[in-house]
Amino acid sequence: MGIYLNPDNDGFRESVRSKIYVDKTGLIACTNEVINTEQKYLCVSRPRRFGKSMALKMLAAYYSCDCDSRELFSGFQIERAETFQEHLNRYDVICLNMQQFLIRAKNQEVTDYLEQVVLRDLCETYGDLFPEQTTILAEALEWIYVKTKKKFVFLIDEWDCIMRERQESEKLQKQYLDFLRNLLKDQPYVALAYMTGILPVKKYGVHSALNMFWEYSMTDQFDFEEYTGFTQHEVKELCTQYGMDFAQVSNWYDGYRFRRFAHIYNPRSVVAVMKNSIFSSYWTSTETYDALKTYIDMDFDGLRADIVQMLGGEHVKVNTRSFQNDMRNFHTKDDVLTLLIHLGYLGYDVEQEEAFIPNKEIIMEFENAMSVGGWTEVMRVLKASEKLLTDTLNGDEQGVADALDKAHTEVASILTYNDENSQSLPNELLGKDLVVRAWPCSPLRSFSLIRKTELWRTNKPPAMRVVEIALALCKKPPLI
Repeated sequence: MGIYLNPDNDGFRESVRSKIYVDKTGLIACTNEVINTEQKYLCVSRPRRFGKSMALKMLAAYYSCDCDSRELFSGFQIERAETFQEHLNRYDVICLNMQQFLIRAKNQEVTDYLEQVVLRDLCETYGDLFPEQTTILAEALEWIYVKTKKKFVFLIDEWDCIMRERQESEKLQKQYLDFLRNLLKDQPYVALAYMTGILPVKKYGVHSALNMFWEYSMTDQFDFEEYTGFTQHEVKELCTQYGMDFAQVSNWYDGYRFRRFAHIYNPRSVVAVMKNSIFSSYWTSTETYDALKTYIDMDFDGLRADIVQMLGGEHVKVNTRSFQNDMRNFHTKDDVLTLLIHLGYLGYDVEQEEAFIPNKEIIMEFENAMSVGGWTEVMRVLKASEKLLTDTLNGDEQGVADALDKAHTEVASILTYNDENSQSLPNELLGKDLVVRAWPCSPLRSFSLIRKTELWRTNKPPAMRVVEIALALCKKPPLI
């Protein structure tokens, strides 16, 4: 048992002993399906705070041959799987946290430092199986495999940190990807390689150094959907246990959507609201503000209009395929929108190929990022929408009319829409605010759904339609 080779199961033990723990051990059944097969290379990317590191601690506790984790997994989902006993604590595991290596390497090459410290760990257990002068990790592992036939499980956390934090150095990025390729691709000692980070595998031209990896990202998680965050069923159970209003929790933290699971929640935020009983944004404030502001201020054609549309509850078309999976090379607004999807600031409908703002928590982050700079006019509209909500609920006809007129004037001047669009856009912004703030449990929570209702399809002016829909959802009598 070492630092990088076969860590113990203490990390996962801490997770299951936490006050709030949601069983995600079913993920192990997915990795067991592909271990020792051609599909053994997995790159699973998610935003920060979506349980990536906890998943690696769980996999390390399950596969590592230097600990006994049977009791630790007792009663959890994976214990009922047919493959549970077959792979439990049967492999040598190498755990690599690339963020730590990047910090500790300092002026040394990251990959050189990584090989140096991991080889030191290997020597403790297998030093007599490879030449003393060996300096390349892949060579040492080849010697170990030839002499013992033992295979390794590789668990790599923050795999993409070099892409995110060394954006200016394409040479370093390419060197790092080539290192991973040499370490993992077509190597007989690899039983499973599971990488996790925020970004999918980096592309270089038409080829990728890591093209053997099967990718699972926020644009499509495939078999890993229910392990990406908390499911609706899991959140309902937590709300019952902690006496929280499920509709409010959904309003704040739901909104990530996949093919089979239409409701995936931000897990860290759900845990925080259960512990604190306070609805708020639990994203890291400084990090979120700086990152989000940088990208929404990029002057790509149509990006600003798309963001305003999404703040109004609309979905916008996005081509995610052109994104190069880094945070430096942007060629179109679609590349920026795709990055925001991977960062968790936007949800994505894979079947419709559309992006949207998922929930109130993220709306608050957009509002914070737009509070300075060139978004002043849009922020004024969003503030006006708060007054519209109050006036609608109070039956203040003049207040509603004034709010809609003001929004039309301001938004039309921002985006220079034609008459029809400039009439509808403020209503979308304000209507979204009404729906999100007042009726979180309504099936019409998306303003795009409201536009499909009978109330919207009347011949009345858009302003009247917004007010009548609001009152109908509130079950109040009409003003007129």
